[in-house]
Amino acid sequence: MAHRKLDILQDTGFVILKQYEGDIDPSEWEGLRYFDYKSGGDTNFAVLASATGEEETEPFWAHDKADKDGMWTPNAEKSPTLRKWVENVGARYGRVRIIKLEPSNSVEEVTERFLHPDDNNRLNPDDEGWVVRSWLNLTDDPDSFMVVRDVRDDPSTESRIPLPKGAQFVVDTERMFHAVYHAGTKPRYALITSFESGPELDSWIKANQ
Repeated sequence: MAHRKLDILQDTGFVILKQYEGDIDPSEWEGLRYFDYKSGGDTNFAVLASATGEEETEPFWAHDKADKDGMWTPNAEKSPTLRKWVENVGARYGRVRIIKLEPSNSVEEVTERFLHPDDNNRLNPDDEGWVVRSWLNLTDDPDSFMVVRDVRDDPSTESRIPLPKGAQFVVDTERMFHAVYHAGTKPRYALITSFESGPELDSWIKANQ
């Protein structure tokens, strides 16, 4: 059997949702332990949920698990609103991280060096839901955007997702090449969560369009 996928992602590989309007104290992301881990630019990550409940950057498949059934780390106790956001989606989740991205040098560098797909579905059983990723932008970065492309070196397949505070979107990041151009002078922070495709995620997406 093939993995279950969401119809709403079939055409473009991503969906932009309405902005999150809740208030989140910056201490929920600024006061955490970050790992120097590079992905799509000058990035660091704080781990809220992992395969083991430990604060570590190993992928789930390093522990013989699909990217599902994430276990909350001690960081999650410091980020109750973000934990609630993840749980309120209602879908099965795996890794949950906060990315800290330093300002980019140029759009050209982002598209030439940093566009990449994710490895979300290693060890994912064929009869279960395809793993995709969601973003909640925590800082206000109106001049920044995520670049997504179906074909890495073909700009005609490119779309750009704006990143104001509260931006919410879901991307099939194993299918889509993606990276963020961050135009600010301070770090950009965003919550990234792996979710299983299924009726729960589909309902949440439709409720937030």
